[in-house]
Amino acid sequence: MRSCCAPAGTAYLPTARGGGGDCGRDGVWDFLIGGEEMEFPEGLKYTKDHEWMRAEGDEVVFGITDYAQDQLGDIVYVELPEDGTTLTRGEPFGSVEAVKAVADLISPVSGDVLAINEALNDDPSVVNRSPYEEGWMVRAKPGDPAELDALLDSEGYRKLVEELGG
Repeated sequence: MRSCCAPAGTAYLPTARGGGGDCGRDGVWDFLIGGEEMEFPEGLKYTKDHEWMRAEGDEVVFGITDYAQDQLGDIVYVELPEDGTTLTRGEPFGSVEAVKAVADLISPVSGDVLAINEALNDDPSVVNRSPYEEGWMVRAKPGDPAELDALLDSEGYRKLVEELGG
């Protein structure tokens, strides 16, 4: 099914959140790409390395995208930095281990880690179930808020994933 808002070749999937084909009414775009439903929430920023980031006042929260968790498969372990660790934009800050592979986590911004999602120690699979909410990984204080402007918006990230054949 193609709605008024879905680009050609991409099917919009109405969900309980969006309901009845009202594109983006709730700020979450659900698209069928490559046969898989993917979420690209609006209001987040995204990296080409498949991390998402949400600004919350003068802090940011980030983790991996729905596409990234889907590509990795069942996540069995998440290695995160300690509180107070200094992050460098574009550099690894931890890793995700899945049944299929181990992947580095790449920081979307430079800054200092304020908190990590301790719940992932007990149940890393929450990243598979809720990558944008319960599966967040790091809360940080960005060193240069201008770095946020260099990240992709939801539409730009959706296009990137589509180009990758996702």
